[in-house]
Amino acid sequence: MTFRNGLNSLLRPEDSVLLLIDHQPYQLANLNSHDPHAVVNASTGLAKAARVFGVPTVLTSVLAARGGLLFPQITDVFPGQEVIDRTFINTWEDKKVVDAVKATGRKQLIIAGLWTEVCVAMPVIHALGDGWDTTVITDACGGVSVEAHRVAIQRMIAAGANTMTWLALAAEWQRDWARTETAGELTEVLSQHAAGSGIAYFWEQQLLNTPVSA
Repeated sequence: MTFRNGLNSLLRPEDSVLLLIDHQPYQLANLNSHDPHAVVNASTGLAKAARVFGVPTVLTSVLAARGGLLFPQITDVFPGQEVIDRTFINTWEDKKVVDAVKATGRKQLIIAGLWTEVCVAMPVIHALGDGWDTTVITDACGGVSVEAHRVAIQRMIAAGANTMTWLALAAEWQRDWARTETAGELTEVLSQHAAGSGIAYFWEQQLLNTPVSA
């Protein structure tokens, strides 16, 4: 059952599965909705957050022999993990991908990929129709234009998808800084990929470690 309000609507690491779609050189070459550096950074931060919280992550590419391998920033987070290479434009039509997601036993499906209007929108709408509680991580996606990305996000929201950014997701998974088993590792990820927040953390550490003058 999909909840739209209340505590049960929030994402939980023990119920989440992450599907990363087509973060490949060909798609990045014509990404114009975002700064490409920002998309690579957000995608990497998302992948690392999933690792911190033990969220199963399915990696998939399309025609990798022509479109290129997944960004090494992502595959390095999951060394040795198979990348499912497809011919289907709609990832959710590939049985290997769907079976890999189902095998996790999780119910909260989180998706990010390139391009938003094609390889993200189609599987999101398809999975929603199959009853999945589906969330799109918008800043780890990107389209061929600002309009293409925005219209795709609007289309997926209208279909019933949730949307959020990778940093919001990481905070939702953490939920409580008293959860020390993940707080330290997550802080390290934030320091690497959360820009101003990460730099502010280093500044805070500097101030805490500066002796007080007599």
